Amino acid sequence: MTGSEIIGAQLRADVPLTAAVRAEAIKGGRLSDDAALPVLLVRSISIVDRQTLALEAKVHVIERVSVTVRAASYRSRAAIMTLLRSAGRAGMIIPVMQDATNISILTAGAGPELNGPGDSYERNQDFTVSYDTPA
Repeated sequence: MTGSEIIGAQLRADVPLTAAVRAEAIKGGRLSDDAALPVLLVRSISIVDRQTLALEAKVHVIERVSVTVRAASYRSRAAIMTLLRSAGRAGMIIPVMQDATNISILTAGAGPELNGPGDSYERNQDFTVSYDTPA
């Protein structure tokens, strides 16, 4: 399991967020310019593996994940950003999710407000996800 998959699962499980953004509109990869709004794009920005000299069964991973909000209005985008930050729950600890253990999620800053395709409004929220995964 990756940090972007962990964040995606957390977002899809968050009831207030999925009341504003359909769970199936929380995606990885890329968005088409004509995607139905609002939509969230979850992408991995960087991954650092903390490895020890002695081979171990698990490796500690720190991954920076960016979630881009694309909405039809400025007000909608701002409201979804608030829900997104809440859904990411800064400092959240999750014991186990599939093969990942000792998961910690922290907010890691927001990007600039941008004009998206089709007269949409965009902004991204970054998260730092650290977890242990099989080596």
